[in-house]
Amino acid sequence: QVQLVESGGGLVQAGDSLRLSCAASGRTVSSYMMGWFRQAPGKEREFVASITWTGGWTYYQDSAKGRFTISRDNAKNTVYLQMNSLKPEDTAVYYCASKGVSGTYVYWGQGTQVTVSS
Repeated sequence: QVQLVESGGGLVQAGDSLRLSCAASGRTVSSYMMGWFRQAPGKEREFVASITWTGGWTYYQDSAKGRFTISRDNAKNTVYLQMNSLKPEDTAVYYCASKGVSGTYVYWGQGTQVTVSS
């Protein structure tokens, strides 16, 4: 079993930056891809970014490219999402997720709220 705990959300102004953290525990997640998703009020949950633990490959949603950076610290079993130049449309609950042996995202955190005011 994997437990994921997000932190770092908050209320910021447009143009500000935030760094979200996702601490994993329960078992090592070193073999699995980790991702960040978000869900805005009244909208479907959407993919933001992902990273492989071993290879360091990263993938981004188009709206995140150039503004967000996903990274990981294997020693701390933690994944980060650095978000710069935040926009009001980035307002959402951000979730961390881990893929399992099935290759799908099966473990999810409780989410952290990010609110960007204009």
